[in-house]
Amino acid sequence: MDWELVVSSFWPMLKGGLTGTIPLTLASFSIGLVIALVVALMRISSNPLVSWLARTYISVIRGTPLLVQLFVIFYGLPSIGVTISPWPSAIIAFSLNVGGYAAEVIRAAILSVPKGQWEAGYTIGMSRTQSLKRLILPQAARVSVPPLSNTFISLVKDSSLASLILVTEMFRVAQQISASTFEFMALYLQAAAIYWVFCLVLSIGQGRLERRLDRYVAK
Repeated sequence: MDWELVVSSFWPMLKGGLTGTIPLTLASFSIGLVIALVVALMRISSNPLVSWLARTYISVIRGTPLLVQLFVIFYGLPSIGVTISPWPSAIIAFSLNVGGYAAEVIRAAILSVPKGQWEAGYTIGMSRTQSLKRLILPQAARVSVPPLSNTFISLVKDSSLASLILVTEMFRVAQQISASTFEFMALYLQAAAIYWVFCLVLSIGQGRLERRLDRYVAK
């Protein structure tokens, strides 16, 4: 193993993670959460058509590989006259994927809130929308933190797939350096270690957030 190369390539790869992987993950996850909330509310809607549309979307997203979704958007859409550059393509694909998985998490969290909370809202004169916004969603948010945090951590790792559509993130940098030096094992292991550190830090943050939220739970 060429240790000198490993040391010299550490900063370019870390920089690729900080300026590529993390921003891509944050943008995709944020947009995906908005999509997930809308889809979750559609999923529990009393309107059969709206609920069916949400179920279909979730089924398609969860039933197809993320890599295929990414390729359809970046390589497939140009065949019908829609060309999207690498970064937006990656954000769209990852956001839609997060939306499909997180929607079920949010739906389950909403349904876990006791029905008495809805009735309490109605009793004090709140509408269904007000009850949802002020009573149900805040409680559902606490319940959904652990699974949504896991989704976020998984997205950090899945972001490496963006290198296949030429997005310059950490794994793309590792590929570029290894292609010129042929030190594939050393550099890919180094990339894996940096991903692991990212995920470890996020896991620690997740644990602290969960403990903080537990303070507001009646024992």
